[in-house]
Amino acid sequence: MLCRPKLLKCSVLQSLNFLRVGSSLLIDMGKPLDRIREGAYSMMPIVDDNMDKESGKFTLAKDLASLVEESSKVAEKKTKVVDDNMDKEFGKFTLAKDLANLVEESSKVAEKKTKSRMELKRLLEYRIKKRVKEQYVNGKFQNLMEKVISNPETLQDAYNCLRLNSNVDVDLNYDSTFNTLAEGLCHESFDVTANTFTISTRGVKKEVLVLPNLKLKILQEAIRITLEVVYRPHFSKISHGCRSGRGHSTALKYICKGMSNPDWWFTLQVTKKLDAAVLTKLISEMEDKIEDPKLYAMIWSMFDAQVLNLEFGGFPKGHGLPQEGVLSSILMNIYFDFFDREFYRLSMKYEAICGGSSDDQDKSCSKLRSWFRRQLKGHDPKCIVEGSPDLKVYSCRVMDEMFFAVSGSRESAINLKTDIQSYLKDSLLLDVDDQTEILSCDGPETIRFLGISIRRNVRDSPAVKAVHKLKKKVELFALQRQEAWNYGTTRIGKKWLGHGLKKVKESEIKHLANNNSLLNSISCFRKSGMETDHWYKYLMKIWMEVVQAKNAASEEIILSKCVAEPSLPQELKDSYYEFLTQVDKYISSETASTIQLLSNYDISKQPEIKKTEIIAPICAIKKRLQRYGLVTSSGCPRPATVLILQDTAEIIDWFSGIVLRWLRWYQNCVNFNEVKLLISEEVRKSCIRTLAAKYRLHETEIEKRFDQELSRLPLTEEIENKMTNEALDVEAFDNDESLMYGISHSGLCLLSLARLVTHSRPCNCFVIGCSSAAPSVYTLHVMERQKFPSWKTGFSTCIHPSLNKRRIGLCKQHLRDLYLGHISLQSTDFGSWK
Repeated sequence: MLCRPKLLKCSVLQSLNFLRVGSSLLIDMGKPLDRIREGAYSMMPIVDDNMDKESGKFTLAKDLASLVEESSKVAEKKTKVVDDNMDKEFGKFTLAKDLANLVEESSKVAEKKTKSRMELKRLLEYRIKKRVKEQYVNGKFQNLMEKVISNPETLQDAYNCLRLNSNVDVDLNYDSTFNTLAEGLCHESFDVTANTFTISTRGVKKEVLVLPNLKLKILQEAIRITLEVVYRPHFSKISHGCRSGRGHSTALKYICKGMSNPDWWFTLQVTKKLDAAVLTKLISEMEDKIEDPKLYAMIWSMFDAQVLNLEFGGFPKGHGLPQEGVLSSILMNIYFDFFDREFYRLSMKYEAICGGSSDDQDKSCSKLRSWFRRQLKGHDPKCIVEGSPDLKVYSCRVMDEMFFAVSGSRESAINLKTDIQSYLKDSLLLDVDDQTEILSCDGPETIRFLGISIRRNVRDSPAVKAVHKLKKKVELFALQRQEAWNYGTTRIGKKWLGHGLKKVKESEIKHLANNNSLLNSISCFRKSGMETDHWYKYLMKIWMEVVQAKNAASEEIILSKCVAEPSLPQELKDSYYEFLTQVDKYISSETASTIQLLSNYDISKQPEIKKTEIIAPICAIKKRLQRYGLVTSSGCPRPATVLILQDTAEIIDWFSGIVLRWLRWYQNCVNFNEVKLLISEEVRKSCIRTLAAKYRLHETEIEKRFDQELSRLPLTEEIENKMTNEALDVEAFDNDESLMYGISHSGLCLLSLARLVTHSRPCNCFVIGCSSAAPSVYTLHVMERQKFPSWKTGFSTCIHPSLNKRRIGLCKQHLRDLYLGHISLQSTDFGSWK
């Protein structure tokens, strides 16, 4: 078998044989060999003659050198052809090598491909998920603490998840720095208390908050992801909040569309701090699926160190605040899974025994319900509950906030509430507020849930909608006629002003002056030296005092009402005002009376269809604006003095954060138009006045100078487009609250500039995973300390008071992310300050 070096040697030798041929020889690879030889032989006499000449020696040497160079190129081409033939003949090895290179290149391209934060976090959690599922043996997950959580790769993936929450770039390659932490966990030498720090309030009554340092945060994140893998597939459908695909928006959607025709509804408020009894019951529940004493020992160690921060009914969850422990969400959902299963049992008890709807939609379930009814009646007669034949019960839970609805009698709702309260008190060891009332869905009162008011309203029939549409058209037509009338009369008044000025000027010209005119008779009151314009303004001032135009809203109204309309025909004015009167009467009339305009419509025979609506708390939003210093007590926008020392971009980002939070939280509310007015009026004007106070310029100059920057605060007509642009981001956050816990609705925090960083006093960014230098240090202001229940308006109404006046260093990027809600305060390491 010939190898490549031998082939290369042969090819070189073959090329060297052509040195005997003259320099003008051209080898055509496509011609027959005989023709090539004939051409070569015919050139030999010419070459010999040239070599005999003395002057031809240098030319021959040059030609020979060029021929050697050309022959080497031919040899390279031949070698390449031979190599290709060998690759074809022995292509198996080459093909395998090429495939390996292709796979390696594709993996590098995949790694270099830009992925979103959500995609990267899904990838990291998928790695941990594979390790967790490998420990499923004999129906239980075993040794998760030793095999999964203490794995250095798991700890690194958990750290990368924390960095993604902080909007920091991650490196997916393995790092050996987590080996030390993993060894400490494996040998049970990791001290939880030594990895915590304490923050307390100033004053006599101290409120203490224990927070984890970076190592303990990584461990908590690893435990959280592990527990999510085990329990997330088993959670109930009525459970919302901090779950993939189940956030506050899905809960409200279920209340509006999933609860069909409820008659009564109520909410329950639970309060309890995590104690030993509750934790013991929680761990006993976890032992059904996880067999791992080391994991439970670690959870007990965190409880003893007071770093779990799990409080039922305490601070509202989902804002990503520091007092919300990393494990709070998953542990709370695991503990309330007891209640979810109990509610299913209660729904079977109430609906199966007393159910039996006559609707066509329930006929498919009638046999199953009757079987359950016969079984329960035969085995336990005491569980019979009296009620209506169409009884249905509903529940919706978002973390520790619970909403219930009953389609049936009030007695059934009272019995259901009593059973639920008894279970929460006796079995779950929670304190329940007994003062909550059962409200009628048909009543005028609204019920409060998730910081939003919920009510039942009559859905308009197609005929009523047609009447309302006709009303709007009539109202629009009348408004157009009124604008045309005002424009015409104002134009007449302006012409009257011009005509009067013209007459005053003509009175100064002798051949144009009219001695019998009124202007000539009052010219004696004109002071000497008074200019024409001054004299005319003086006359207009006297006229306005006569017509009592001091309280008029504008000059156009004065010209329209006092000049043009008195000169119009009386019939024209009467017909116009009669038209406005009839329009107002028609628009303000009730729907029942205006329906008579439609033929063959009997309102008494039309079924009353109701729908559930969610309402944004406008009064609560205005109160938050006032407490944050954006509006006065009378509701007028004012500058936010705390933000004045910050840069222009930072100020606008803070106000943009309000807009983004409101668009996310209230976009499905029926009164969203009022929210849009608040955004376009109070928030935008407050931002402009803040910049005006900063630069000491007029508001109009600020709008001109910062027009491009202020475009991030949309006007009313621009908000719809803004919502469309943010729809994908909102959907991604809402549908994956378990992945980005606390970021989708992170509360707005108010920071004031404390000082600039100097070389003598350096400071790094406090955000986890960020190594950038912080150019400024900011002071955190706690505007409210209200606990549950509170209105969720996009403001941080529940920051722990121990964090008030705390200073944090932030780089420019993370300050902007914090203002816009891309990260939360939970990503800030308050223990970084020394």
